[in-house]
Amino acid sequence: MNLIVKRFDELTTKELYEILKARAAIFIMEQQINYQDMDNIDYDAYHCFYMEDDKVVAYLRAFNAGEENTLQIGRVLTLNHGNGLGKKLMEESIAYLRANTDAQKITMHAQKHAVGFYEKLGFKTIGDEFIEEEVVHITMYLNLK
Repeated sequence: MNLIVKRFDELTTKELYEILKARAAIFIMEQQINYQDMDNIDYDAYHCFYMEDDKVVAYLRAFNAGEENTLQIGRVLTLNHGNGLGKKLMEESIAYLRANTDAQKITMHAQKHAVGFYEKLGFKTIGDEFIEEEVVHITMYLNLK
């Protein structure tokens, strides 16, 4: 399975549909988060994903965090948990962003239950816990350079 990385205008309509379907399956259906997923950030994001049988099975997006040379990662998901695909997605996406952007740091608002997963990838926590979309999060960062 090869990582696909595209900007919004490069996505096919099928890829976009499958991305939105996967995000809804995880965040709205599985985690029961009631939020507006289409937030206009997608237009300026890098969309990193794996497809299997024409379906998105793992996904994240990276976008300008508003801080110079900093990208923020969000909407991280895998449809099948516990098979190592999330780790592969993060490692390959980080490698892509390191090699193909000017970003020197990646930040993220990690769901509290996933902090240990991100720490194993080198992310560090910063600040206090906060509520975002009715879920406890903590800000994390990873230096790229």
